[in-house]
Amino acid sequence: MLGALTVLLLYQLIGEVLVQLLALPLPGPVVGMLLLLLSLWMKGGMADRLRDTANGLLQHLSLLFVPAGVGVMVHFARVSGEWLPILFALLASTALAIAVSALTMQALIRLRGAHGGKDHQ
Repeated sequence: MLGALTVLLLYQLIGEVLVQLLALPLPGPVVGMLLLLLSLWMKGGMADRLRDTANGLLQHLSLLFVPAGVGVMVHFARVSGEWLPILFALLASTALAIAVSALTMQALIRLRGAHGGKDHQ
């Protein structure tokens, strides 16, 4: 598990370095994740240890929301004073995410239909 975790952190580090060197407008972990995806795609899959480690991290993903919740509680006075713009941002971003997901799904369904894809279940 330690080796797989090291691989994940190395990809994040490489992403951070590239963002700093190339002044990219993306977060370093996102660039690292894209590089990891590209290398896994070129390799044709992922090692069992990397899969197990990633699944273990995903099982505990909810723990990453604890600092955000603590931040909201620490700044509760400010959040309560600006509840209307926060509510609008939450509703607008949720609606946008749903719309983009629906449009993407429609495009993928059309693309699959155009190539004569069939369900393989």
